[in-house]
Amino acid sequence: MAPRANWKGFLRLSLVTCPVALYPATSESEKVSFNQINRKTGHRIKYSRVDAETGEEVANDDIVKGYKVDTDTYIEVTKDELDDIALESTHTIEIDEFVPRTDIDSRYLIRPYYLVPDGKVGHDAFAVIRETIRSMDKVAIGRVVLTNREHIIALEPLGKGLMGTLLRYPYEVRNEQDYFDDIQDVKITSDMLDLAKHIVEKKSADFQPENFEDHYEEALIELINKKRNGVTITAKAAPKTSGNVINLMDALKRSLASEGDKPPAAAPAPKAKAKKPKKRVEGQREMLLPISGKKAKDEPKKAEEPKKSEKPARAPARSRKAS
Repeated sequence: MAPRANWKGFLRLSLVTCPVALYPATSESEKVSFNQINRKTGHRIKYSRVDAETGEEVANDDIVKGYKVDTDTYIEVTKDELDDIALESTHTIEIDEFVPRTDIDSRYLIRPYYLVPDGKVGHDAFAVIRETIRSMDKVAIGRVVLTNREHIIALEPLGKGLMGTLLRYPYEVRNEQDYFDDIQDVKITSDMLDLAKHIVEKKSADFQPENFEDHYEEALIELINKKRNGVTITAKAAPKTSGNVINLMDALKRSLASEGDKPPAAAPAPKAKAKKPKKRVEGQREMLLPISGKKAKDEPKKAEEPKKSEKPARAPARSRKAS
């Protein structure tokens, strides 16, 4: 079944207009979902819309929106009144300006959509708007009304179409200083930074989302399949946590060791002026420190760990849903 558009209307850049449709770019329909049931009967829980005072169920046609101004005092607002204040953006995405992509703070991003031409007409105008945005290396900023609310939407080329990302308004983004002011100013030594950077370099890679697995989702599927097959579920032991304070430098060194690497060589100290060697005391033994990392180099390499077992096959969609 073809996906259903969340919104249909027109995309307009000055006098250039084309019919478009807006589709959600993400979906959570494949995730395991649950219903609430009565433990005693096994029946599904059903919620009813009832009057808070009379307790009587209210029909959908009699339910309207209300803004609370005082205890038990509400201002009623109808759907027609909301539609009237939505203005032209109800049916048109008007491009207001173009900004660099780097200017958009990631905290303002809400969710992505795909914008495509609607129908057989308007493909030329759509292509003109798309390629203009692409050639300028900018992001188009417009407005769109979804679920009776006007949103800011950022449009940028994605293949043959456009990706539209809803943006938050400034009043929706909290001030970071309300949370960061109590963070202590800590002086980090260069040795710690060098070790931490070395760990980052060992773990650096290209972002490939297909490599990420939802381990919790897989565990849910496995749990449901076991219960369907009558397998007894035993509780896992709680993971042990250490309350001891670990030296930060030791933790960094252990992190490198767990990656099968050794700490980077320390920067050579600046050369000092040559001094006249002291006369060696007869019978004095030389004090030699072991060279860092030599022992690990001389020892045979550890056997490679066995590969992790392949993840269990995902159950059919029907079996994933709890009844």
